Amino acid sequence: MTTTTTTTPPDPLETFTLLPITLSPTTKALSSPLPHLTQPLTDLTTLQRSLLPLPTQTPPAPSATTPKRTAQIQKMHSQGTTSLRKSSHQEAIQLFTYGLEMALTRPGWEPINLVKEEAAMLYRDRAMAYMGLQMWAEAAADAECSVECKRVGNAKSWWRRGKCLAEMGRWAEAGRWVEMGLEVEGEKEGGKEREELVQLGREIREVLEGERG
Repeated sequence: MTTTTTTTPPDPLETFTLLPITLSPTTKALSSPLPHLTQPLTDLTTLQRSLLPLPTQTPPAPSATTPKRTAQIQKMHSQGTTSLRKSSHQEAIQLFTYGLEMALTRPGWEPINLVKEEAAMLYRDRAMAYMGLQMWAEAAADAECSVECKRVGNAKSWWRRGKCLAEMGRWAEAGRWVEMGLEVEGEKEGGKEREELVQLGREIREVLEGERG
């Protein structure tokens, strides 16, 4: 009885073969002593050379930022703050909005923490401008966005949303929000702003206790 052994060829996807390919240090051309590689390597070299004259869209290093955009965002925030102090609330809203649009459309390779810091600042102060117009819902939404961008060290935004909720008569929600803000900020964070948040919490509790009584 004769036994026939069948040999299964190796799977090319699971087999690594080191090919003798060299790169010329001067011409950057690829070459190989294997005849069947000559044409493919020639084609690859030709393609590489044809791409060199094309304009590149390579982004800068991940840590790089756009100084002009940063300066413009700071300018919008500064002008918006000036308008806010003059009680020109609508103008302040417009300036803060311009700043937000620039901050939120930064190129994807720029540091995300920079975007969050800028957005937190602009949302926080636009919330104040909305409050000046008694646009409580819009202000509450902006203050919440600010907190989402920067939870700790942002007692002003915690206070502003809590105040807006209280102005809308949403006392229980305002109480929960302020408690959460105090917990996040901790005992040593916030300074004067945290004290204002504490005071707002007291006022809300008094209202809630009066409703229960």
